[in-house]
Amino acid sequence: MADEVLIAGGGIAGLSLALTLHQIGVPARVYEAASEIRPLGVGINLQPNAVRELFDLGLGAEVLDRVGLPAREWALVGLNGNDIHAEPRGIEAGYRWPQYAVHRGAFHMALHEAVRDRLGEGAVVTGARAQGYAQDADGVTLHLSRADGTHSEARGALLIGADGIHSAIRAQMHPDQGPIHWGGALMWRGTVRARPLRTGSSFVGLGTGRQRMVIYPISHPDAEGRALINWIAEVTVDSTGGWSGERWFEPAEIGDFVHHFEAFRYPWLDVPALLAASGAAWMNPMIDRDPVPAWVEGRVALMGDAAHAMYPTGSNGASQAIVDARVIGAKMLAHGVGPGALSAYDAELCGPVSELVLRNRNAGPFGLLDIVDDRCAGVFDDIDTVIPPEERAAFIAGYKAAAGFAIDRLNAAPPTIPPGARVGAA
Repeated sequence: MADEVLIAGGGIAGLSLALTLHQIGVPARVYEAASEIRPLGVGINLQPNAVRELFDLGLGAEVLDRVGLPAREWALVGLNGNDIHAEPRGIEAGYRWPQYAVHRGAFHMALHEAVRDRLGEGAVVTGARAQGYAQDADGVTLHLSRADGTHSEARGALLIGADGIHSAIRAQMHPDQGPIHWGGALMWRGTVRARPLRTGSSFVGLGTGRQRMVIYPISHPDAEGRALINWIAEVTVDSTGGWSGERWFEPAEIGDFVHHFEAFRYPWLDVPALLAASGAAWMNPMIDRDPVPAWVEGRVALMGDAAHAMYPTGSNGASQAIVDARVIGAKMLAHGVGPGALSAYDAELCGPVSELVLRNRNAGPFGLLDIVDDRCAGVFDDIDTVIPPEERAAFIAGYKAAAGFAIDRLNAAPPTIPPGARVGAA
């Protein structure tokens, strides 16, 4: 349909946009390269700014509690097991909305279910990979390819590239973009059934900037008090020459990397034992892309990882994708379904989110681990003698402001999309 908004990519970004456009009365269709939508990935965090938007989409606690649980604490811990910084999160921190730790795949499927229920079965076209686009004064044509080698086209009013870090839409918009950036960090990911740490819903970052574990639950505890625990093991190596692996995401054995964490044994946590009790593990390099000067070209825009693939150090990737969708919707309410809305979206988000990409590349909130490592090699008895409380608080507050979830500002902000607002409504 010529008046549809075409969305290339059926991940968290693309599906969030489809739901937003449906909410404001704009027809949309999603074109996804995979032959079926499947629950891939492990844990992610949804910050309060993104959870606010999900609640406003009608995806509240009854949905999010099926795929994860509210986070209660965020903590960084030094090499000898002592706290560097710990603070409440979500409702317990005073936000009007919780922070959620969720299973990425289960959350993705919940979004897909909502799109099918609200937009209809044909709203997501699978097995259709975006290859490029052509635009004119009246609309945009999306070029698609299928696994059987055939090609097709879709015509719409606008095209939103939500096709991830390897985006074909971005590659056409910015043919001189640099290669994917890898700074030397390797991550192994997995899950294990175990008792949650600390509050029962704590996000714990443990170690140094060069060698750390991230551990947090992504399910409510069962009758025995055990939950599905998401873990990430990270080591930084020499990145000279770039990534030499054949794939960006591949299965791994626990024995491939557990030796890096043999010393991570404390009265409250035995990391080698936690890893040994896990099932499958996956290895991938921590990657992002250099920012580009614009996310928009006429009737075509980028969002999500296609616009701003970033290191997961601040737990912002999925949250920002959701916020992108809502801002695009808000700009269509203000400017109509046309290039003006996309230009306004680009003007609001491209600059500050590009800065966030670079902040995350420089360790984001985990930068506190680097400071402590520099000052005492990660080992201390009294953290206040290493980095004063006011310095820690200012560091974390600065990150929250950059990432869009400074508590006072977020709590006071009006809805991104007013209740009942529709494009073209008087």
